[in-house]
Formats: sequence, structure tokens, C-alpha cells
Amino acid sequence: MTNCTINQLTFPRSKKRNVYANFDGGSITSDGGVLLLREIDRSLKLTEQVAKIFKDERDPAYIEHTIETMLKQRIYGIALGYEDLNDHDAIRKDIAFQTAVNQDKNLASSPTLCRFENTANRAVAVAIHKIMIDQFIASFNEVPTELVLDFDSTDDIVHGDQVGKYYHGYYRNYCFLPLYVFCGKQLLVSYLRTSNKDAALHSRAILFLLVKRFRQVWPNVKIIFRGDSGFCRHEMFEWADKNNVFYITGIAQNPNLKKALAPLMTEAAVTFEQTKQKQRLFTDFQYGAKTWKRKRRIIGKAEHTSEGANPRFIVTNLEGSSQDLYDNKYCARGNMENRIKDQQLYLFSDRTSCSNWWPNQLRLLFSSLAYILLERLRECALQATEFAQASIETIRLKIFKIGAVITRNTRTIRFMLSSSYPYQALFKLIYEQLMGFG
Repeated sequence: MTNCTINQLTFPRSKKRNVYANFDGGSITSDGGVLLLREIDRSLKLTEQVAKIFKDERDPAYIEHTIETMLKQRIYGIALGYEDLNDHDAIRKDIAFQTAVNQDKNLASSPTLCRFENTANRAVAVAIHKIMIDQFIASFNEVPTELVLDFDSTDDIVHGDQVGKYYHGYYRNYCFLPLYVFCGKQLLVSYLRTSNKDAALHSRAILFLLVKRFRQVWPNVKIIFRGDSGFCRHEMFEWADKNNVFYITGIAQNPNLKKALAPLMTEAAVTFEQTKQKQRLFTDFQYGAKTWKRKRRIIGKAEHTSEGANPRFIVTNLEGSSQDLYDNKYCARGNMENRIKDQQLYLFSDRTSCSNWWPNQLRLLFSSLAYILLERLRECALQATEFAQASIETIRLKIFKIGAVITRNTRTIRFMLSSSYPYQALFKLIYEQLMGFG
């Protein structure tokens, strides 16, 4: 007797009709929007450039999947929400993915992708970063007058016995401590580091390289280095002062700073008691720590709320009013935290579970390349839409996750997208924008 219901799932009846489900639909995808991702990548030539970095030492007689197709497969997969290599054992058979990477056969398996990741080394990481920075430069149609470079680190918790794993006292866990650099919403650097070193490790060298590259193409651009108190380092300030680079960073509280702000804190506390309204008063003064070669401008914020006193300090060589610099220059760095959230929560930059170091750095860069594709899609095709400020997650769910039936023959590949997809007009608009952009 033929058992034709072994894979059938039975659900409660609907309007007196039996409801069944199975996975026998054939060539159907839930990622019809991958075509748009393919198009923005084609326009930027991002994965095409990255593929040229790798030295393919495989025997040509046994090569079935090229470096470029594996790159596209991995980066597109991350952009569409497939963070694990194991996911590719299923999606490698998806005609939508095969079309996106210009293939008409099964894509690379998870073991093949794993072997590819393990070819990573320092030279690959440096070269990919150069491409990321060149992509940033190419995104400007006009010479920028000012670039604000946001530096920040975050914890990347590890759960295995990876190379470079250390316990971090602040985060109270075993983790890596990657360094990110953004300019606005654009990602410039994602540098994996161990967590047993200074949070500002190598930030001065990275700033030097970025400034040098930007001034090659924009000699007169104003460059501002911005970071929290973890990046308040006198070596950074000395170099910036000598090289016409501006800075604005947090600085940790200490008795001398608190003493300088004390009169204003008293005034804020008295006024709060009288009005029961939050008080924020600003001042600036010259201060030099013992390790500094000279005094620098400190901006102090004397704040008092129902929670009590809340003094804050920043150090800067920028000109302008204290409150304006604090509110509009320094506090704007908080937007970077949303960009890092996009990376970690939605593009899985913390999926650094390889045993060795450089494959984990490569995974971080795969996430970064996926971010660049999505950020450029947002900038080039979504600015006049309701999704101009959309998160990575929203773009994925609303624009990429489209059900489609696919037919493929010797002459045509046809995506029959869901007739009930609610953003059809938006999809067509993005298509038109990307075709014009390319």
C-alpha cells in the first residue's frame, strides 16, 4: 500500500474544509526579494571585488563552486536571515538563491563553505577593509566638507573554546571585543580583537590610516574623531592636534573634574528643588591629566533630575558653545549603537563560532559586507519611501521575504511573486531606482 500522507500535516478545519500541509510545493521560495539584493550588488560590484582578493589554491579539475559564487551565497544568506552554515544545506537548492549567484545548479554545501572560510588570513581582512573604505568614498557624488568618524567597541560573547577567548570583567563573560568605525550610517571598519586588551587598542593606527586615505581624495575635508570615554587617550589627542584632526570624546569622572563642576552642580540642585524640573547647565574649562602634555578644553554638563545628580564631561578641540557641542556633536554618537545593533542582532556579526581566529574575522566581515549592501539599498532606493529610515530587520521582512513560484527552463527563469504581496508598488519603485543606479 502506498503511504502518500507520511509528510502531511493536519490542521483544524476551516469552513468545514479539511486543512493539510506538506513540503511538496516544488520550486517555491520565501526569498523572492533576493533579486533586489543581487541588483544592488551588481551595481556596486562589491562581491566581485572581494572575490579577487582570495587566492584559490584548489585543484581546478575539482572546482565546482567559484570563490565569487560562495561569497555571494554566504553574504546574501546573512542579509536574508540565514546565519548558520547548516542553513545552506537546504537553501543551496533554492532556485532563487541559485539565480541570485548566477548558477543553475545546487550551490555550495556547508562543509565546502566552512573550508572556504578557513582560508582567511590577515591579508584578506586588510584587503576587504580597503574595499569597504573605497565603497564609502565612491558613495559621494560631491566632495564632503566634514566627516565624523565614530569609534566604538562592543562585546561578542563566545561559548566555545575559540582562539583568542578571554574573560572580560566589565561584560562579565568570555568574549571578543570588536572595534567598529562608522561615518553616519556607513560602515568603515569591523575589526575583531581579543577582550584582554585596552578598549581603544589600535584605534589611533586605524584613525591614521583612515585620515591618510580620505585626504588623498579630499585634501581639505574636516575630520572629527568621536568616541566615548573608552577612547579618551592622550596619544590620540596629541596625534590629532599635530595632524589637523578634530576630536570630541567622553572623559571619565575624577575628583578634579567634579571639583571644577561643583558650583554649577550646586546651582542645578537648588533650582531643581525649587522647580522640580530637570536642570541642565553647561560650562567649559581647561584641564590637563597627569599623562597629558598640555591642558585641553573640557565641557562639563551639570545635570540634576529626580534621580539625583548626573555630571558628565567631554574633551574636545572643537570650537563652539558648550551645550551645542554636547547636544549636537557628542550625543549624536548614540546613533552608532543602533548601527551596531543592526550588525549583531540582524546580520549576526557575533556568529563567531569558528575554532580559529581569522575565519571568525572573516565572518565578521561577511556581516559587514551584507550591511553595506543593505545600507546602500536604503540610501539609493528607499529615500523617497516610508522605509527611508527602516532597520535592517524591517527591510528584510518587508522587501526580501516574498513568496514566489519559480519556473526555469533553457531560456527563461520566471519569478511569479505572490499576488497578495502588500508592497508591490514599493518593489517596482526599488526595481526602477536600482536599474537607473546601475
